[in-house]
Amino acid sequence: MSKKRNPALNVKRKNRRKVIKVIGQIILLAVAAVVLVNAVFDLQTYQEPDKSKWRQDKGFIALSYFGVGRSGTSKLVSQDQLDAQLKALHDQGYETISQQDVIDYYEKGAPLPDKALFLSFEDGRNDSALFAQPILEKYNFKATFLSYADKMGNSERKFLQPKDMLKMTRTGYWELGTNGYRLSYINIFDEDGRYMGVKDEKALTDKSNVEYYNHYLMDFIRDENMIPLENRSEMEARIGADYAAMRDVYSSKLGYVPGVYMIMHANALGEGMNALVDKANTEQIRQTFTMNFRREGTAMNDKQGDLYNLTRVQPAPYWSTNHLIMKLSKDSGQDMTFVTGDEKEAARWALESGAAEFDGSRITVTSPPSAEGRIRLSQDPGADTTVTANLLGNVVGRQSIYVRLDEQEDSFLRLVLENNVLRVEQKAPGQEPEELFEQTLPDVKWGEEDLRFDKASVYTKEQTLSGDRDDDEEYPINILGNRKLEMTALGDTLKVSIDGQVILDNQTVDSAIRGGGVALGSMYHEQNKKDDIYDGIFENVTVTAMDADGGKDVRYTNKPSGLEGVVWRVRRTFDTAVNWAIETF
Repeated sequence: MSKKRNPALNVKRKNRRKVIKVIGQIILLAVAAVVLVNAVFDLQTYQEPDKSKWRQDKGFIALSYFGVGRSGTSKLVSQDQLDAQLKALHDQGYETISQQDVIDYYEKGAPLPDKALFLSFEDGRNDSALFAQPILEKYNFKATFLSYADKMGNSERKFLQPKDMLKMTRTGYWELGTNGYRLSYINIFDEDGRYMGVKDEKALTDKSNVEYYNHYLMDFIRDENMIPLENRSEMEARIGADYAAMRDVYSSKLGYVPGVYMIMHANALGEGMNALVDKANTEQIRQTFTMNFRREGTAMNDKQGDLYNLTRVQPAPYWSTNHLIMKLSKDSGQDMTFVTGDEKEAARWALESGAAEFDGSRITVTSPPSAEGRIRLSQDPGADTTVTANLLGNVVGRQSIYVRLDEQEDSFLRLVLENNVLRVEQKAPGQEPEELFEQTLPDVKWGEEDLRFDKASVYTKEQTLSGDRDDDEEYPINILGNRKLEMTALGDTLKVSIDGQVILDNQTVDSAIRGGGVALGSMYHEQNKKDDIYDGIFENVTVTAMDADGGKDVRYTNKPSGLEGVVWRVRRTFDTAVNWAIETF
């Protein structure tokens, strides 16, 4: 009698089971995706506001998000981040307005709600629609969804297609707009001044070596000497053909051309560009659209504006909720309420300037425009103190830790992390701040996908040939940092460690700096020319009082421990797994 073969040894059977299992998982994911999409786009309908109560005529703010993902990236805000920001605006009384409301405001003098918001999402990504929809439903917000015409009907799955866009509009939460026909670049030069010609976005996958470029509609096409390769008629025909192609696509795919245009790149028209190119675009825009957001960087549109010179703010993925509120307050002049987060934690700190949000193990200190934001620990730990924290704010910007901060004496010891340079400073009573130590830290690693590609401009032949970049050593403004700092003031000495390595030991400090408290500060750096507000992010902050005998007494910590720490790590692992599944499938 022969032995039966062990099924576990049947390799073919095992492989079949693996294949069936994988297919089953894919089917389940596909079904879940279909259910989710249907739920997103069919669940609710927009409730029109009572416009009879509208009385305001000072204007409206405009926000335009580049894109939304489940988790944040260097280019996309996360769904939670979008929810927090729109909730903050909703709670302060903002109401969204439609495209027609904007038209009526400028053409008929129609009133707006007391706090009016024009909301939009650019680039035509399907994840933006998927993750923004439930948030619009939650706050009954209306938004404009913008796309590129050449993405319609192609095989790029990350872009929403016409039938889905039309389905979105039927819910009432969405209107449609456009960023134009395509995203292409002309007159490209690399960092060594070499001419790269004309390329579309697919051909320019690596942008880290690009020094100058312009968008397809923003200039004459030029040669390596910046001499035009086309005359005025040829330029006008090329630009006109691009607008015509866009009109044809939208007319055939949607049945109409969207009325809102957000030109790429913003701030180019009328800002130093060739007047003939400006005129060619302006004529096409006025023939095609009812309004154009041609500027970016300022949120407020007032009564002195017009439909073809509107402005918007694109919140960066690294902006906290308070960062956005601070920016809107600056642009609009309106009083705004900042978010606090954990009120119990917030009560342990005194807000001296700016805004602060307390979220679990993180404290985000948002600076006022062009000034320092600062919070101070309510309980002074004494002169001999150790402070540890992970500093997670952007590399470009200033994050500070103060010990022995005495406002009455105007004295302190300060640790400053700014643009990847660490400085130690002291200020004795009646004296100017004095630098005790400075060290450039090991390079922060970042990839091309993190690069903020915003070097489009009108430039000269000399600029392109010089190859003399004035920002060779600069980090892109959106690169996140991650440094663990420890600072100990003991007697007349100071000790500093970074990422576990002691870099300063037994540094003598002025004996007149005797006591005071602990504070955390943040401030923008002038390298960021578009944004003078900065978020300092301090994680796992611990303040320990020291004594001469080596005793230690923890006076403050927000570092998760015990069960709380386990839950936090499990949640982070789960989020990572879910994000991987979404990106993979």
